[in-house]
Amino acid sequence: MKSEYAKLKEYMDAGGKTVAVTGAGISYLYGMRRLKKSVGLMNARRVFSADYVNKNPEKFYEIIKDAFLDATFVKGPSKAHRQLAELERQGKLYGVVTQNMDCLHTIAGSKNVAEFQGSFGDNICTGCKTRYYDYNIWNHGHMPRCEKCGSPVMPSSFAGGDTGEAMAKAIDMIAEADLVIVIGTTGFRSGEYLSKMKKSTKLIQINPSSTEFDGLADLNIRADAAEALDAVLNG
Repeated sequence: MKSEYAKLKEYMDAGGKTVAVTGAGISYLYGMRRLKKSVGLMNARRVFSADYVNKNPEKFYEIIKDAFLDATFVKGPSKAHRQLAELERQGKLYGVVTQNMDCLHTIAGSKNVAEFQGSFGDNICTGCKTRYYDYNIWNHGHMPRCEKCGSPVMPSSFAGGDTGEAMAKAIDMIAEADLVIVIGTTGFRSGEYLSKMKKSTKLIQINPSSTEFDGLADLNIRADAAEALDAVLNG
């Protein structure tokens, strides 16, 4: 394993643009509940539909509080989130592409983040459509309401909003990358961004489990992300 960590560090120290792609695994590792455990497999798609959100805002709030918000604001970012932010601060990481909407990368200190599935930092009033770009509105122990009209405020991606701009940013970041590191993801919507990756770009996977990236990666590291990233920061 030490040789794999050394190779990871070598790739990251080589220069060029490095982009991390993260999935649910980076958050579940430290206790965030899976949505399917909160509402059941059959209900997950229905609960995350605009129709359900607009008709049942209070219930939706209770579901996402259980699945996401308690872990986000009580536990905060994991060590791996903070390590990625530090790598960006040091100039070793260009940015993060994530399928997660929990804002933990931003809370940890990452600046260049593309949340292509939506974000608790991008919200919209279900009444007057005022936008609220602030994840802290979810940190008051109750469903947020619009300051102008009093209607429920919901993540824009769940209230019928378009995430196309965020995905476009993700694609641009991947297209510019010389090194892509996928962490804790099985590849949700990966075809939309990996197809734009340069042929010369190296792909590294950090994941204890086998995924669809196994055959694509130049290096597979079967370990906890924090352990592997620690080798880069302190090796």
